[in-house]
Parts: sequence; structure tokens; C-alpha cells
Amino acid sequence: MEGGRSQFPFPYQPYKIQEEFMQTLYNALDQGKVGIFESPTGTGKSLSLICGALSWLTDHEEKKKQERAALLQEGQAALSTSAAQPSTASSSAEPDWITDFVQKKAERDLVSKLKEEEQKRQKREERLEMIRNNVQLKYALKRKTCEEDEALKLLQLSKDDHAEAAGDQEDEDIVVAEYESDDESKSKNRFIGAEDDDDDELVEEHVTKIYYCSRTHSQLAQFVHEVQKSPFSKDVSVVTLGSRQNLCVNDEVRRLGNIQRINDRCMEMQKNKHEKQHQEEGAKRKRGPPKSVCPYNKASALQQMRDELLGTVHDIEQLLKVGKEIHSCPYYSTRLAIPPAQLVVLPYQMLLHEATRKAAGVQLKGQVVIIDEAHNLSDTLSCIHSAELNGAQLCRAHSQLNQYADRYKNRLKAKNLMYIKQILFVIEGLVRILGGKVGQNPQSQATQAGTEMFTINNFLFKAQIDNINLFKLYRYFEKSMISRKLGGFVEKYSGSGVGLHTQTSSNKENRRTEGLNRFLQTLQSSQGSAPADQQGAAEAEKVLSASPMMQVEGFLMALTNSNTDGRVVVHKQGSLSESSVKFLLLNPAVHFSQVLKECRAVIIAGGTMQPVSDFKQELLFSAGVLEERITEFSCGHVIPPENILPLVLCSGPSGQELDFTFQNRDSPRMMDETGRILSNVCNVVPGGVVCFFPSYEYSRRIISHWEASGCLTRLANKKKIFQEPKKASQVEQVLGEFSRCIQRCALDGGGLTGALLFSVVGGKMSEGINFSDELGRCVVMVGMPYPNIKSPELQEKMSYLDKHLPHSQGRSPGQALIENLCMKAVNQSIGRAIRHRGDYSSIVLCDRRYARPATLSKLPTWIRDRTSTCKTFGPAFAALRRFFLEKKQKQV
Repeated sequence: MEGGRSQFPFPYQPYKIQEEFMQTLYNALDQGKVGIFESPTGTGKSLSLICGALSWLTDHEEKKKQERAALLQEGQAALSTSAAQPSTASSSAEPDWITDFVQKKAERDLVSKLKEEEQKRQKREERLEMIRNNVQLKYALKRKTCEEDEALKLLQLSKDDHAEAAGDQEDEDIVVAEYESDDESKSKNRFIGAEDDDDDELVEEHVTKIYYCSRTHSQLAQFVHEVQKSPFSKDVSVVTLGSRQNLCVNDEVRRLGNIQRINDRCMEMQKNKHEKQHQEEGAKRKRGPPKSVCPYNKASALQQMRDELLGTVHDIEQLLKVGKEIHSCPYYSTRLAIPPAQLVVLPYQMLLHEATRKAAGVQLKGQVVIIDEAHNLSDTLSCIHSAELNGAQLCRAHSQLNQYADRYKNRLKAKNLMYIKQILFVIEGLVRILGGKVGQNPQSQATQAGTEMFTINNFLFKAQIDNINLFKLYRYFEKSMISRKLGGFVEKYSGSGVGLHTQTSSNKENRRTEGLNRFLQTLQSSQGSAPADQQGAAEAEKVLSASPMMQVEGFLMALTNSNTDGRVVVHKQGSLSESSVKFLLLNPAVHFSQVLKECRAVIIAGGTMQPVSDFKQELLFSAGVLEERITEFSCGHVIPPENILPLVLCSGPSGQELDFTFQNRDSPRMMDETGRILSNVCNVVPGGVVCFFPSYEYSRRIISHWEASGCLTRLANKKKIFQEPKKASQVEQVLGEFSRCIQRCALDGGGLTGALLFSVVGGKMSEGINFSDELGRCVVMVGMPYPNIKSPELQEKMSYLDKHLPHSQGRSPGQALIENLCMKAVNQSIGRAIRHRGDYSSIVLCDRRYARPATLSKLPTWIRDRTSTCKTFGPAFAALRRFFLEKKQKQV
């Protein structure tokens, strides 16, 4: 183990770069490093991560097992030796028998602890082995659970039939309980739903594990499928985590749709369950109908499902299926399975946000974290910890909380009322800074348009809320769960005036008439066609039915960041309802540093991690990581070098220089030249061509120009034209039609040589979409997709970096940020075409600025090494034509 491994279990003969990847990964984990791993899509990155990391984990566990056995043997030997030897005289003031007693007790305690740990480990392994092999036992348990569930359903139905409407006693779960103290108290870190169960089988210690994170649930599902195909599939315990929205199997709760309402309903059912258990123990029952509990949250079923999950590898779809079969909750079962699991798969938002991490039961101390698809890690951290509130949300939150306090003022303790008044005061301050007033309809309140940027301290002074202790207020939010209570209140009384922007009276008669008035006002203010009106009214109702207090809580938490690490942007848009306050996190390293400090090792992986320098500077060095702790690995592609043809075009067919700067790109000559380039490319490239534009606005302008000039018709005579859809839900449909068109053209031709897809950098088709084989034989990049430098947020970020990070190679960190954002977007887009070893494609970069050495250096190594810069169009066209002729001849 000293020098790593020479052999790794792999489902087939690995490529040399995969062996190097696994060896470097193994060493990084063994030495507790922070690794930056770049492996292009199509090189088997996921499988290399799995086999390298799990090989290390297997060896690490074996090493620990041997160390424990040796330690246990030493301890037992020491005990027997000390028992055989008589006590010797002690020079200390203490009598000999005391010294002996203390020494023997320490030895006995150590031996006892080691024995206990070994027994637990053996018990866990035996249980998993039994689950994996004893199929009959599994089906017997499923059958028993189904019978129990049917009986419970019948019992619940009979209770529901006899339930009667209750008065204000029902509101007991909405009223905030007495708030005891401002001081932090140690919260019970136990699993909800199993607290009252006597069986300590549900509580286990955390074993050494690997947390694997990626961006989307589909990427996580792909990774789990790779684990299922790997040599470790039968031996490793894997758990996939998700939100309640993804994992709930209770149809009554799932139907709520909105994630906040699903969370609230689930938490309410847990509370009802505990109340029911206390009542069964003899506590007096409150009046009112029986409160519903979740039939899927039973300790025995949760334990059974936990064991099922640990015994076999499941993705989220399979988890839901198992949950329905066993009649157990996948959400809580997966959390129960975290401590004994060896591999935990979860979205990286869940791991990177500390509060979410704690709520899920994820413990990072001494563990390994692998963050995949990490090219946007810095942006993701900033987004997760940023928060935004508009005027409509603030006014609604104020109105709802005011009505809540008014309704329950006689039942709320003085300290609760004091904090509620503080929250109302803060919301008033936020509305005031937007130029409005609470208690009036925000849509009818005009504000002077403009944008202002504040430090956190200046913002608090400007809003006149600097005298409020936000740390105490946020602690109150956490401990009192006021956001959830208010959500329950709004949901219960949403049809009776709650949620309106104006203040309302709390008596029942007024609430009824106000609900009717609100409905009449909605009808009165509606304009346009009936279907649109109905849709608008439904959307408005959905918005009104939810409480925005959770967003207010998130914004206040963001304001507790250090004054230097964040800014507050105030956007006034002409009306109060559309104006907003936004917290902008400028230093993502402050939140990532906790992950880096706690973990044994952190691996940051991606298909394209270039440029790495800013990544290290902004996220690692700023978080206190030393250079010697960082390991970098970048591998080439598995494709032969001759299967890729990257070209930088400096001028077009008519000799027009390609300079798509903001000043030049709208000129008719530049647009015409781009049309001629595409027309020539479509003449020689078979199958699919994907053309990326720098923005939606430029895409619209250039396509309109081509329509008017007839260029679009000429292109359509060669390839059928498709455009990136405006709605994300239509992406699959467009891709399907694009693919079918290329397949048809390959079979019968009919004058067309394939299809041309117009897309946008950073749009719906620039990430996560595979244009493999015939779908993407050429990727054309029009111009350089620089971000909008006039954006106040980007300007503030540049200013922050210039102030806090060192300058390098004569460029300021702010300028480097702009270039790096541009090239990251380019790299993601052009990497869509090559997806496996036998694939081949050409890349055409249309802009003379790509020829600059500093820009070329930011391309992935495997593309940069093959890139040719063409000052004129002739040699580029000849190279493109020759490339595809050679490929055609090889296929024949």
C-alpha cells in the first residue's frame, strides 16, 4: 500500500490513461490530498472514479481491521502479563494498588472498546451477507409488511369516517411553542421517526465512506448504474440521497407538488406521530379529529428498507419501487442508511450547504468527498449561498405574519411576540429600502428605477435595521420553526383572506367576505383571453397559497455573512412588486473551507476543468489550502489524435476578418460572412452540425438577418434547420427530431446531407447533451461568449477579486475572471461532440481572438495540441474537406 496499487478491479481491460487516473486517485486518497482531476467525457471517468476510490476504501478497511486485531492482541497480552506480575513498589505518593488499578482499568477499557467495535463490524457484515443471499427472507418480510399496512389502512379509514370538524384547538400545531432561551442549546441529533423506538439497531456509528456528488439527479443515476456494472456491485453498500420531493411515496403528500408544502406536510406528520405515541403512553388527548400520520414511516419498515438498500445497489427510481413494495419511506430509510454505508451518492447542493448537510445526517469528519461535474463549483457555491426577495414577497410575508400575530396574540408568549415584532420591523425596513410601504398593494406602488450596491453593514444602516441582532433572530427562526408554522397557517386559511397584501381583520365573517372580494378583484383585473386568464389566476392562487417566509429566513441568514464576503444589490424596477433585494456572495471559499478542513480528502473532478489556475486561487488557496496538499491530474482523450480537427478561423471566404467584438458583430458584412462560412461547412460535413452563438439576442438577430438575405434558405437546401427551444421541456423533442432527420438523410439523402442545429452557449444544449457520432460531426463556435461586463454583480465580483487576490502575468484577477468565464463556457460547448473512442469530429472557432496564445492555453490539452490557426479560409476549408474524405474512405 505504500506505493499505491499496480492492479485495479475493472470490468474490462482499462486504457492506459484510466490506469494512471486510478493510480493518482488512489494515492491522493491515501495521502489525504485535495485532487483536481480532468478526464474528458468518453474516457470512462465515472468508472475510473468508482474503481480507484473503492479499491482504496477496500484496502483502507483491511488495513484498519489488521491494526485493530494487532491492538486487541497487544491489549489482551498486556492484561495477562500485568495480572501475572506482582505489584512493584511505587516511588509516587500514591499506593501501589491505586496505580495498578488505574493502569489495568485503562487497558481493560481499550480491550473492551476494540472488542465491541469488532463485534459491531462483524454483526453488520453478517447482516448484509444474509440480506444479499437470503431471498426468501426478503419476500417473507415484504409480505408481512403488506399485511400490516392493509390493516393500518382499514383502521385509518374507520377513524376518518368518524372524524368531526374541530375549532381553534386544531391550531395547536400552528401556534409557536414557548421560546425558552436566546442561547444555543444542544439539539438532539437523532433520527426523526425513530426517537421513541427502543431498538438501537436504528442508530449506528459512521464507517469510513465516500460521498460522491454531482449536479443533477440524472447524472447521479448514471453514476449508480456504473457502480452496478462495476466489479464492486456485490460488495459495496451504496445509498442515494434526494429531497422529499424526489423520494416521497405517500401519494397524499406528493400531490401537493410544491417542495415547501411537501416538506411542511411531511414534518407535520412526523410531529403527529410522536404526539400519538405520547398519547398511547397515557398522556391526555386534545380535542379535535385524529391527526393523520404517514403510514410509510414505521420503525420496523424503515429498518427493513435500510437493510435492503445496504444489501443491493439502487438508484432513485428503484428506491421508489422498493419503498412502495415494502411500504416504507425512502426519504427516511436512506438517511438511516448513511452511517453504515460505504458510498453515499447525493446532489452537491445537499453537501455544500451546511444546514442541509446537517439536516440530512451527513458527517464529513475524516471522510472522502468526490465532487464530479465540478467545472461550475465556484458559481454553484455562490448561488447556493445567495438569496433574493422581491417586493411582492416581502409585502405578502409581512401581511401573513401580521395576521398570524393578530390571530394568536392571546396564545403566544411574550418572547415570541417580541421576536415576531422584530421580524415585521426588519421586513418593513427591506420594503422601505425598495421605496415602498407595507400594508399597501405592491403592484400599485411606483418606485424610481435604478440599481444600487451595498456592503452588508451599509445595507443594514440604510434599511434602518442595524439595531436588530440578526444572529439571534436567525436562531429564533431555526428553533421556533416560525416559517413552517406560518406556512401551515397560510395553507389552512388561504381561502379566507390570508396572503393578501393589505391588512385584514381576523374574525370569521370578515375572512369569508374578504376571500370572495379577492376572487372578484381577480376577475375584475383580468385582461386578455379566457384560457390565459384562467392560467394567470391559477398561478396567482398558487403563489398566494405559499408563504414566502422561508425566503425571508434565507435572506436574513445570508446577511449574517462577514461584511467583506458579500454585497447586497437593490434593484428598483418601476414598481415595488418587481423590485428586489439580492444578497450576492463574493467569496465562495468561505463556505467550501469547512468541507476542505473536515474531510480526509476531497476530489474535484470534471470533463473540462480548464482553466485550473483561477479555480485553485479562488476556491482552494482562499480557503487556506497549501500548494503541497493539492494534486492535479489531466489526461488526454482515448480517441486517436487524428479523430479530431480543431480549427481557429481568423477570416471568412471573402477575406472579411472575423472579429465578433460587441462593436463589430452586428455589422451586415460580419453576419453575411458567418453565413458563408456555415454554408461551406455544411457542404463538406456529413450528418449533424451544431452552431453555437454567444447569446440568445445575437442568435435572434443573425438568424433574422439570414432570413432577409436568403442565406437561411440556402442553408436549408443542404441541411434541415433546427433551433434550440425556449422551454426546457421541449429539448428532448427537438433533439429527437434532429436525430431522426440525420438518420433519414443517411439512408435516403433526398438532397439533404443532414441537419443543422442553432444553439446558444450556456443555453439548454451546451451542457449535459451528447452530440455523439453523426449528431455532431462539426461544432461551430461563432465569436467569444464573454459575460455582460456592465452587470453590477459582475463588476462587484471583479472589484472584490482585484482587491483580495494577487495579480499574475500582468493581468488583474478581475480581467482573468472574465476570460475564464468565457473559455469555461466555450470548453463545455465544444466538448459535446466527442463522446467515445471511435468518435470523430471537427471544431471550428470563428474569431481571430481564439488565435491569441493566452486564449489557446485555456483550451483542454487534448484539443489544444491538435488546434491549427488559419489566417485565411482556403487552407481551413481544404483541411476540413480532407478530414471527412479520409473518414469516409476508412468506413468503406
